Amino acid sequence: MNANTSAASSLAEFISRIRSPDDSISGPAWQGAQSYGAAAIRPLADIMGDGDFEVARNAKRALYRITRHAGRPGAADEARAAESALITALRHERATVRREALWMLSEIGGDRAVRPMAALLTDEAAREDARAALMRLPGNRATAALRAAFRAAPEPFKYALADALRKRGAQVEGYPSQKLAPSRQTTVRALAPAH
Repeated sequence: MNANTSAASSLAEFISRIRSPDDSISGPAWQGAQSYGAAAIRPLADIMGDGDFEVARNAKRALYRITRHAGRPGAADEARAAESALITALRHERATVRREALWMLSEIGGDRAVRPMAALLTDEAAREDARAALMRLPGNRATAALRAAFRAAPEPFKYALADALRKRGAQVEGYPSQKLAPSRQTTVRALAPAH
């Protein structure tokens, strides 16, 4: 058995443990997920879309363990590999997977993640997550992506994008913060004088 076959067998066993209904098996699996690295991201992303809540949650936990481990100082190669795998997950058929991949990329993504993340600003199921995740990325590319999305966005979403741009220091006119707008009409009546 060569190293690639052994690694694939080990990964398959790990995925099987993640799917286990027995917490004594699935718990240690997701808690040690970082040792599988970027190779486990795609199968875990598929499992995160599972209809079984506990199985999906185990996969999500494992993905965050891998992402945060890859983002540690001094692990640039691991971070790039995880970033590439998460960028691929942005095209997943399930919106829940796309949304979580956005948040994971907001922790480790760099300039090359901006464009694929920004592509989800037109995805109605994930656009708010894409906006918020892009706000967490440093640099001018993320700001430029938000600005480009603002120009093409449907009118209701422009308010959220304008708010994101203002938080990044850009001037945006005509789209005030919706947090400052009253959500319903109120009336005030005078109290009768006290005797």
